[in-house]
Amino acid sequence: MNIILLGPPGAGKGTQARRLVEERGMVQLSTGDMLREAQASGSEMGKVVADVMARGALVTDEIVIGLIREQLENGAAAKGAIFDGFPRTLAQADALGELLAKEGLQLDGVIEMRVDDEALVDRVSGRFTCGACGEVYHDTTNPPAKPDTCDKCGAVDSFKRRPDDNAESMRTRLLAYYRDTSPLIGYYWAKGKLTRVDGMAAPDAVAAELKGALDG
Repeated sequence: MNIILLGPPGAGKGTQARRLVEERGMVQLSTGDMLREAQASGSEMGKVVADVMARGALVTDEIVIGLIREQLENGAAAKGAIFDGFPRTLAQADALGELLAKEGLQLDGVIEMRVDDEALVDRVSGRFTCGACGEVYHDTTNPPAKPDTCDKCGAVDSFKRRPDDNAESMRTRLLAYYRDTSPLIGYYWAKGKLTRVDGMAAPDAVAAELKGALDG
């Protein structure tokens, strides 16, 4: 099963993707992670990525599609792929559809995680993660049991905050999402692929909705 998680920054896509990876053996194809792994791999594609990023240039859609192709062809996504952070535009959506078709695969569903913008700004402004395992916390709604220790992996003093997890940066990121990425909602709805879940619900409730959407 291959799916896309759609929603603005902070909607909880990463949290739900990690759960799907753990529960179903799917692979989370995150653009950022793939670029970092490619740089470190020393592969031909990795050398291209390293050169582009060393020059401070933008990574092209062709490069990202190439990285996704590598993951599909090496069997890493045999149990299904979760596309996280890609596609972001209509052109990228078309390119992904063409790639899947060439690989004899299909897109099984697109899950839109619907959110309230102001509540989302508050959520992201208080968010921090464990640098060791990626577990997500929040100052008020989901603090760790011990202030300096991760509940999940036990790492000490590993918490970190993204520099753009603040109200001003979040509103800028939301603007970019609605300008560039939100048209994908109508695109996939017209293709009969779109399902909506309440991204503002508790993580367990969102996971249950996702399960219902994926299992039909």
